[in-house]
Amino acid sequence: MARSLPILIVGAGQAGATAAASLRALGHDGPIVMVGSESGAPYERPPLSKAVLLDAATEQRLAIHPAGFHEAQGIELRTGITVSSLDTANAIAHCNDGQSIAYGQALIATGGSARVLPGAAPGTPRVHYIRTLADAQGLRAALQGATALTVLGAGFLGLEVSSTARAMGLDVMVVEPAPRVLARAVPDLFSRWLQERAVRAGVALRLGTPCSDVRAHADHVALSLGDGSEHRAPLLLVAIGQAPEVALAAASGIALHPVNGGIRVDAQCRTSAPGVFAAGDCTSMHQSLLGDELRFESWQNANEQGRIAAAAMLGVPAEPAATPWFWTDQFGCNIQMVGLPATGLRYDCRGDMSAGAGTPRFILIGSNAQARVRHVIAVNAAADLRLLRSLVERGTPCDASRLVDPSVSLRQAVRDALPAATPALH
Repeated sequence: MARSLPILIVGAGQAGATAAASLRALGHDGPIVMVGSESGAPYERPPLSKAVLLDAATEQRLAIHPAGFHEAQGIELRTGITVSSLDTANAIAHCNDGQSIAYGQALIATGGSARVLPGAAPGTPRVHYIRTLADAQGLRAALQGATALTVLGAGFLGLEVSSTARAMGLDVMVVEPAPRVLARAVPDLFSRWLQERAVRAGVALRLGTPCSDVRAHADHVALSLGDGSEHRAPLLLVAIGQAPEVALAAASGIALHPVNGGIRVDAQCRTSAPGVFAAGDCTSMHQSLLGDELRFESWQNANEQGRIAAAAMLGVPAEPAATPWFWTDQFGCNIQMVGLPATGLRYDCRGDMSAGAGTPRFILIGSNAQARVRHVIAVNAAADLRLLRSLVERGTPCDASRLVDPSVSLRQAVRDALPAATPALH
């Protein structure tokens, strides 16, 4: 890499910001240019569906790095600009403002965008999406003058906003085509618990009900539902998933996964184009827990891939990506997960799964046929999750009945299992 040429980071989100900081932390003293399409500095997105909707003052605490960080670190941050094309053969990026950037190496960290419902494009009156701070600000203003909210989609985002809206006193209905909430992320046992928790909080659930048509009117949004009924929503949030932002990569001839659509990267976040790396929600990487390649949309994954890509750019060793971890806050519960769900896992519960408890506390431990812990869900039990993480990471065969036995401390049960640990994953 020519020293005079900058490392170019395309995307000023979590992955891009982490990569830039990691480059400096690893000793890189050459130029770094980070280009972001939004107007401000990189910020945290998880609070957008929760704290930001409740209180505008929380916006002041969203910044990933403190004020003055980029200037102090010599990171050139160009905001409100989009890289429109990437000439990988000549290592030149062309921007929508007419400028070109010659680079030594490049990182694509373009993230994702909200999937759009046909007939309800962003900007449609009374229809909202959440991906950016501006989106959250618009929804917050609408919620403050509303009495009811309809949410399309019972994934994490839809449920988080539903919980927040109920806390604000709105009537909330959630419409979901799948037969249960979080159908792709959690086992049926947990879905049923969370559904009851949501209903007890006052959310009306319409599960197994697809939406076939949306029509915006002056005072409401009309939804044609799969059961033949029509629902009139004074305010609608569409939360039907996220699409990877891969147009730049695709136009540049960079390989995408044929099924999940993400930018294919290896364990060091290298793409198929020489000198070009990718990190974050836009990528597809092999996951050893599943033995397959997938896109993993999470705050943790963006950070992990950002630091790994930075190390690979500099040719220095880096710790491999940590075991997948995810969290969500909804309906009075902090829910954390480590590992990944998979077909055939058996889940055992430690604690009380009473959905009506004021502050429920329990863990679900998912084991495969070889008695290896592959997935853990903890509700208001972060310390327990930390204890069990080592079993997931090592693929330790263990007796799940002992892990959930209330007469045995979890710390002792995990300690007893660890001597037989093996790094093999099956």
